[in-house]
Amino acid sequence: MRHRRLLLALAVGTLTASVSIPISANAATPLGAGTGTAPSTIAVIGDIPYGAAKIAEFPTDIGKINADPDVSLVAHLGDIKNGSSVCSDSYFATIKSDFDQFQDPFVYTPGDNEWTDCHRANNGGYNPLERLGKLRQVFFPVPGRTLGVNARQVTSESADPAYAPFVENTMWTQSGVVFSTLNVQGSNNDLVPWFGVTPLSAEQRKEYSTRLDADLEWINEAFNVARRTGAPGVALLMQADMWDTSALAAGGDGLSGFDPIVKRIGTLAEHFGKPVLILQGDSHNFRVDHPFTSTDPLYGIHPLAPKTLQAPNVTRVVVDGSAQANDYLKLTINPAAPGVFSWTRVNY
Repeated sequence: MRHRRLLLALAVGTLTASVSIPISANAATPLGAGTGTAPSTIAVIGDIPYGAAKIAEFPTDIGKINADPDVSLVAHLGDIKNGSSVCSDSYFATIKSDFDQFQDPFVYTPGDNEWTDCHRANNGGYNPLERLGKLRQVFFPVPGRTLGVNARQVTSESADPAYAPFVENTMWTQSGVVFSTLNVQGSNNDLVPWFGVTPLSAEQRKEYSTRLDADLEWINEAFNVARRTGAPGVALLMQADMWDTSALAAGGDGLSGFDPIVKRIGTLAEHFGKPVLILQGDSHNFRVDHPFTSTDPLYGIHPLAPKTLQAPNVTRVVVDGSAQANDYLKLTINPAAPGVFSWTRVNY
């Protein structure tokens, strides 16, 4: 695997790339500018809206988040539809219109229901790569810029020509903490065969390996930036629940597609030593755990090298979703607090 480092310059509360990022002339000030290391709060949601009732309620949910005076940014962890509905252009346009109603900067990372699983007949029988391309076009119209009424600048991995397609992998600072989104998917990180064709097609194998390379590099960069800037913590946001034990049951999707991601996060987090937060959706039920701590039941589900790897500084939070998507995670970042991260769940 080829390695490189995307050089980043970090001003006070601002993360910008040293290479050119296309930003429109009227783009707002860079994300985090003016906040420095003061505590701040963001809202985190995922796996919403699912089905007709949740779709109808979504604008009201948005209004309630907009009305929260503490929230300065909203992050969506992916899955903007359920797994048995069509991945149509018109649906994408509808959800994009909803996203545009968020007053705060809005960060979105795609989920499997809107691209990797769209090969399913009841999803429309699309080629997943074609749907990913459409998502990038619709939801990332200006690489390096969030959605939301008060959109702000972030760093996009696409600023590196070697990773130009990966507009969805973004990075920013929040109260001094490095936040990063990663295109990591359910359905075993897209190793469930498209159209039921086995062994995997060359196109699917290439999709997995290319995206894995981009994700691993972006994880490296998040920790590199955190070390260089003395950041008090790192937060990684993604769709997939990489420790969803139901995937290991007979007939399940498996978890092997996440092994390299888990190993990379654990290794870098152990060396980093400061608080690391992983935010995930996918399995729809709220939970908090510490999967890199040997006493946690999830420890060892993924092979770790060395087997003695311990990173008790890593906390994982899975947000509510699907039918349980009746609240948003109100996440506070306080670099002066021992754990840096704290949260409450706020009902819509």
